[in-house]
Amino acid sequence: MSAGHGAPSITATSAIGIDPLGFAESHLSEAAQTALSELQATLTSQVRPHLAEAWETATMPTEILESLLPLSLTRPAGVSEAEADSSLYSGFRNYVLARTDVSVATLVNAQTGLFRTTVRLGGSPEQVAELDPEVRSFALRGVFALTEPEHGSDIAGGLATTAHRTGDDWVISGAKKWIGGAVSADVLAVFARDTADGHVKAFLVPREAPGVHLTTLGGKVALRPMQNSTIELAEVRVAESSRLHGVNSWRDVARILGAMRSDVAWIATGLQAGALDAALAYTGSREQFGRPIGGFQLIQEKLARMLGNLTASLGLVVQLSIHQDRGTRRDENSSLAKMWTALHARETVALGREIAGGNGILLEHDAARFFADAEAVYSYEGTHEITSLIVGRALTGASAFA
Repeated sequence: MSAGHGAPSITATSAIGIDPLGFAESHLSEAAQTALSELQATLTSQVRPHLAEAWETATMPTEILESLLPLSLTRPAGVSEAEADSSLYSGFRNYVLARTDVSVATLVNAQTGLFRTTVRLGGSPEQVAELDPEVRSFALRGVFALTEPEHGSDIAGGLATTAHRTGDDWVISGAKKWIGGAVSADVLAVFARDTADGHVKAFLVPREAPGVHLTTLGGKVALRPMQNSTIELAEVRVAESSRLHGVNSWRDVARILGAMRSDVAWIATGLQAGALDAALAYTGSREQFGRPIGGFQLIQEKLARMLGNLTASLGLVVQLSIHQDRGTRRDENSSLAKMWTALHARETVALGREIAGGNGILLEHDAARFFADAEAVYSYEGTHEITSLIVGRALTGASAFA
């Protein structure tokens, strides 16, 4: 890894944009920083032009993912396999994606984070060896299907989707909700309760299998371009070979979830960077009372608070990923990071919207997208209340879960 000399300037930028404490330069190789810079350049030139229309129409243009795939997102040229597969690098990648748009970050992370982690931690060694190269290259696209219409935070005990074995096959029935990216996936990683032993199992269900029906959720006020689906499964039959053999209880699911909360914390941090970018651009171009508003005291105070929240969040997620890569991450660490970053993201985006005044609700100034999307990130992959209780349990030794 490379290291900078001396303290960076607050206004100095790096592969991840404004980075006053030099986190990217201190912890990533030059090749990894170059890959992130190339990703940011592609996002700016080929993705950003589609965002306003994507938001207005609540659709994800195919051009967005098509423009990103040539970058080999999970294995960039020149980046070592170990670094490319690290939580630290994938975290910075999520950060850069979310800095441009949270829906785009969620779309990519549905594959590179949620689905790939499910396969790598939930599959047998043989399944991982066969499937991971296809998942990494996006040749096999999949999604993580756990949440149900009536069960979110209580999914551990309330999971109602069932599976029962019949010979060499399994028959799955139930429903899933809020499954992002399902409409374009090849397979759905469906979690269901085995009626024989009551334990949770995971299955790779073809999206077009008989008995699978998807309905796109409409009316969202956040993550509008991201297509979320309700999935109905009516006696869907899959082979035993389609079961992920490393998932045999809720403990296995919890292990997968714990590893993925760091992804959401990185996204929550990246959207703060995007909100700060938008605020700075606005203060540089907007004039009131005869001069740019960037020179007003109250505006500078808001910008300083936004940068403080961003930098503190970056420090937290960087250290979390370092521990995850060392194998020393604890569930309460992931929960603390998700809780903190998502909570402070709400404040950061609100400050950015305030800076833009009435224009802060217009898509053309970007602040509106980040303001709305922070609400989704605050709730998904572990609500504030649930992550708080995980941290509280670790602090006190007493579980406050109902």
